[in-house]
Amino acid sequence: MDNTLKDILERVRELFYKYGVRSVSIDDICRDLGISKKKLYEFVSSKHELVEKLLELERQSFEIIFSQYNFEGINAIDILLTVSKELGEHFRDISPSMTFDLLKYYPEIYHKHVEERIEFIFQKIQVNLTKGISQGVYRTDLSVELIARLYIRRLMDLHNPEFFPAEKFSFRTLYDVMIDNFIRGIATETGLAYYEAKRNNLNFKKFD
Repeated sequence: MDNTLKDILERVRELFYKYGVRSVSIDDICRDLGISKKKLYEFVSSKHELVEKLLELERQSFEIIFSQYNFEGINAIDILLTVSKELGEHFRDISPSMTFDLLKYYPEIYHKHVEERIEFIFQKIQVNLTKGISQGVYRTDLSVELIARLYIRRLMDLHNPEFFPAEKFSFRTLYDVMIDNFIRGIATETGLAYYEAKRNNLNFKKFD
């Protein structure tokens, strides 16, 4: 993706988060960026395409987390903690209300985005679970596919504004609590001891 387009999308993302997806017009975006519509339309033809490109960037930003780290031979719990830390930093502005706007006003784009993201995460979490079981840090009685599906379900629920109002819960807080409970639910005694020793090194909050 073109770097100039990435810069535009990052700013658009901030505007969407602050004012809502529906409320921000093409005129608002051009005014904020200090560019003409003609210049903006060199990259996208409409707000519809702008939203599509923004979600594409969100997926790329998530997937690159797995390519920038060499997870070969790394403890499965360390991998989950590292990915969680990166998620908290890269997606701290994601809110249930923003997701609600995307779902309501751009349902086809949003559903396609979710399907592609889920497929990617589903594959990665199954690899992590299999690795953790072989390393002795996750329980051997786990159904890898079932636990992976439950993980996906929990992740999707974080974006439900009826359960998690944006004014009360940040994405970082929600995700940190979810991953903390997730690891505790699948870890062996060895894995739990390892997790307790490691999580503070990655600046995880305590929820005890």
